[in-house]
Amino acid sequence: MQHCLHLLTFASTMVDMAKLQVTDGVKDTVKDTVGGLGEYLREQRRQAQLSLRQLSEAADVSNPYLSQIERGLRRPSAEVLQQIAKALRISAESLYVRAGILDADESGARMVEDAIALDPLLTERQKSALVDIYRSFVGTDDAVGDVIADELSGQTENTDVQEDTAP
Repeated sequence: MQHCLHLLTFASTMVDMAKLQVTDGVKDTVKDTVGGLGEYLREQRRQAQLSLRQLSEAADVSNPYLSQIERGLRRPSAEVLQQIAKALRISAESLYVRAGILDADESGARMVEDAIALDPLLTERQKSALVDIYRSFVGTDDAVGDVIADELSGQTENTDVQEDTAP
């Protein structure tokens, strides 16, 4: 009986240690993400030739809080990141990705669609067509994307693909 009790105690201790390792791993990942964000923000601020105080005023964020973000001690909210991005004149999405708020794939697709939507040289019809084409490439497998690319370039040799002739 006492042997079983020792085994249970040992098993319980091992489970607790495993939980600590998982928790530490998650903390390390968050710490790396926040630290990487801080370094990136500091570099962007320096490239913009702004002091910490100037950026804090432009972003309407307190100087100590911004300093803590840059040093990787604080994880800012999406709203604060948006204010900082606006003050630095960089993409808020890039900060969201670095902060782990947004997936890089989602951000890339959104940035492409935003660029199309904001292009003043394109008509609304052209914008719509470009977004549809882009979505067809990223929303399907490569084989379908290749067929669409061939059709657009006029090099379609595949007779298995039927053209849609409906009005």
